Amino acid sequence: MKEKIIVFDTTLRDGEQAPGASLNVQEKVEVAKQLIRLNVDVIEAGFPVSSQAQFDAVQRIADLNESAIIAGLARTVDGDIKAANDSLKNSKRFRIHTFAGTSDIHILGKFTSNRYGKSLDDKRKTILKMSCDAVAYAKTFTDDVEFSAEDAGRTDIGYLIDIIEAVIAAGATTVNIPDTTGYTMPHEYGKKIATLKEKVLNINDAIISVHCHNDLGLAVANSLIAINNGARQIECTINGIGERAGNASLEEIVMAMKVREDAWDFKTDIVTSEIFNTSRMVSTFTGMVVQPNKAIVGENAFSHESGIHQDGVLKNKETYEIMDPDLVGVQKSKIVLGRHSGRHGLIARLNEIGYHPNEEELKQIYEKFLELADKKKEVFDDDLRVLMGDEIYVKDYRHELDYLHVNIGTTTIPTATVRIKTEERIVEESATGDGPVDACFNAIDRALNEKFHIESYKVRSVTMGRSAQGEATVRLRNSSDSITGRGVSTDIVEASAKAYLQAINEHIIQTDVNELLDSVQTLK
Repeated sequence: MKEKIIVFDTTLRDGEQAPGASLNVQEKVEVAKQLIRLNVDVIEAGFPVSSQAQFDAVQRIADLNESAIIAGLARTVDGDIKAANDSLKNSKRFRIHTFAGTSDIHILGKFTSNRYGKSLDDKRKTILKMSCDAVAYAKTFTDDVEFSAEDAGRTDIGYLIDIIEAVIAAGATTVNIPDTTGYTMPHEYGKKIATLKEKVLNINDAIISVHCHNDLGLAVANSLIAINNGARQIECTINGIGERAGNASLEEIVMAMKVREDAWDFKTDIVTSEIFNTSRMVSTFTGMVVQPNKAIVGENAFSHESGIHQDGVLKNKETYEIMDPDLVGVQKSKIVLGRHSGRHGLIARLNEIGYHPNEEELKQIYEKFLELADKKKEVFDDDLRVLMGDEIYVKDYRHELDYLHVNIGTTTIPTATVRIKTEERIVEESATGDGPVDACFNAIDRALNEKFHIESYKVRSVTMGRSAQGEATVRLRNSSDSITGRGVSTDIVEASAKAYLQAINEHIIQTDVNELLDSVQTLK
């Protein structure tokens, strides 16, 4: 009988911390619904105290009231823990996840004030007490409390033993040993987990969890070796997205255990046929492209270029394929929809690829689908994914692109005319630029009487064929934050204009939120 490994998905928290991967509330809810279909055990929905949007998203996901445990992150601060509880309390089952930096590097870098102690030893004692107090406070709201020793990979093993033993005694039911910086080698990490299993006297009163980052490309390897040494929960993300080089990839860990069942006495409850749909949904909503050679879900994962390989696969798939594509939900043939397709065909295909719109959303998407079908003639699965992300789950923004005309040529100065609807009026402006996209951006700036600093601009094809939809991603920089906008169209110039305007709208929303928070603080 194989022992179950708990899959803790942190796509909506750590995954979203990847630069440019921001999700709005509705997108987070849709991803959470798909994670539930994937059958993950724990969904870390966000960091509730960090912003109102984060709080709202966690609360909406908790309100789904599904079988998965919904977790919220909190520092070892009473206000954080209270906010986590307030956002999670409507869930059938929820977990408060609190953390503190435990490595000497983190302690000396974060806890510099003398109020934490003057010496390293004094600061260590303070952090241990703060951690225990936080766990005990979280325990007043729920029996399911997780504690993370941040940067455990570089934490002195003696101190790590002490703090893990103390937080378990305080009530922690899961103890996380993260390799926060992706620094640890597999043999080192495996030994650390084994040592904790051996030396922490009350370790059997809690589940050991691991959360590995991919800075050296070792996140999956470290996660797997941790299982062999006593860990029973794996923290991971879809497509491996996350801070810097990302997190351990859920699909790689799960399929490594599935394909190599002979090598493991462990299993997960993941519905593997939902892996591909989940991967594509997350990629579409975040704008984070899945690299073609990505294991399990990359475009090339089941492709064969070499004649020798093609011949071998045609004769016997197992010569070069260690798993059937169907196992992870990769379809050998795709349904192609067109302008003559009806609502029933559309909703059936949307359901198959992981989307379940309500009646009002279906009405909206069907109209957009017909418009796209007139342009493309053939609408593929990826087109539908893009359409769902681009048209259905967008916010009601202050500024909307109503009209765009661009004049270009080899002997003509690129000129763009835009008409933008605002809450008060319709504004039309024209401008020139170094190219059609630059001209569009300049015209939008003139219409809004603003000038924004563009930190990055990217374009890519997101669907197939000569009439493929292109995606533009624009990142703006204000004084403290990067704001990302995304636009999709069969016309890449239009996609760019939509992306730029979305980034501006997000900037305005963020500015309004910050001003509101400042006014609240002033009143206090």
